[in-house]
Amino acid sequence: MSNRLAIFSKDGDPDSSLLRTLEEEELTYALVADLQEVTKEYQAALIDLSVSPQRDVTPLGQRCEELGIPLFCAITTRHLARYDHSWGATDFLLLPARVGEVSARIRQATRQGPSQPNEKVLEVGGLRIDMERYEVFNRGRRIVLTFKEYQLLCLLAASPGRVFSRETLLSQIWEYDYYGGTRTVDVHIRRLRSKVEDPGQNYIETVWNVGYRFRDQPDAKREDRSS
Repeated sequence: MSNRLAIFSKDGDPDSSLLRTLEEEELTYALVADLQEVTKEYQAALIDLSVSPQRDVTPLGQRCEELGIPLFCAITTRHLARYDHSWGATDFLLLPARVGEVSARIRQATRQGPSQPNEKVLEVGGLRIDMERYEVFNRGRRIVLTFKEYQLLCLLAASPGRVFSRETLLSQIWEYDYYGGTRTVDVHIRRLRSKVEDPGQNYIETVWNVGYRFRDQPDAKREDRSS
């Protein structure tokens, strides 16, 4: 499959930091200004909503659905509250994008690489999550988690770089029969961090006024060799 990315933009140049990130990730891309230019030769499409209007997302999403390729929206934190999955995008990423995030989102959406959600063992950084045995290890040391903490960790770690709002975490982990409010998410995240993170080893990142995301991690084997 091609590793090219179609960046849809007809009203302005995409965010320069986003383009630099794509280049650092060694993702080739092409700027397209017409829906018909988005074809199956591309692995995914992306629209930068800091320069393109929201009205362009839905027809682009329909085009991508016809082609069977994912569509990503690049947005700023300021506009995150307005983002809606009903627009037709597969996922979103926050600007400025971090190196590795776009590749991780594409890999997740196309179910490639080690981050497939249906795998029984998930390894990220120094963490090893055995989803068949409900066991978690950090650099070989077993971590004892409550079931809710375990569910939170699995959800976040399966999608590195993706921002989950507190409301989303509350609805997916506690479902709609829980009335404790989003503060319970903060409490469980704090407890989870205290158990899985060591000094200098950060897995879960706070996105202020929004929620949380699992940080992209260096390859664990490479990290072990360098220590």
